[in-house]
Amino acid sequence: MKVASRHDIEAPPAFVFEALTDFDSWERSAMRRGAEVTRTDKMTAVAAGLAWQVRFRFRGKDRKLAVRLTSIDAPSRLGFGVNGMLFETTSVVDLMELGAKRTRMVVVSEAKPKTLAARLILQSLRLARARVQRRVDKRIGAIAREIEDRYRIQTRPKGLGLR
Repeated sequence: MKVASRHDIEAPPAFVFEALTDFDSWERSAMRRGAEVTRTDKMTAVAAGLAWQVRFRFRGKDRKLAVRLTSIDAPSRLGFGVNGMLFETTSVVDLMELGAKRTRMVVVSEAKPKTLAARLILQSLRLARARVQRRVDKRIGAIAREIEDRYRIQTRPKGLGLR
């Protein structure tokens, strides 16, 4: 099943790319939501091959995912591979410059089932495609707004406080 989401962000592409590759921040965000995140590679720079082991509880069951940064083309593309018990997912984040301070972020994810049970789950998701698409759009939109807010805070003129 393939799902795509597109959002325009009021920030330059370089800033958006930097925010998306701030993996320490993403790790902390996942931990605040109750996930256990463990870095499984020994790399120090942002490059293809970065990997994480993620454990979390979803719908009453413990889940475990292996996430890997599969490709990186600064400042326009990031590719991720996610391996779970039931699914193998690939995600690509493309950034396109729309103007000096405007970026279009396109996220495309495709899940492939590993088991018969996963095929059944995927079939039920296909039947609820509109609901799944709304949830994906909502989450990617929240990430886009968060990046916009970070950019506004960073570029806000200093010393204009009210007295």
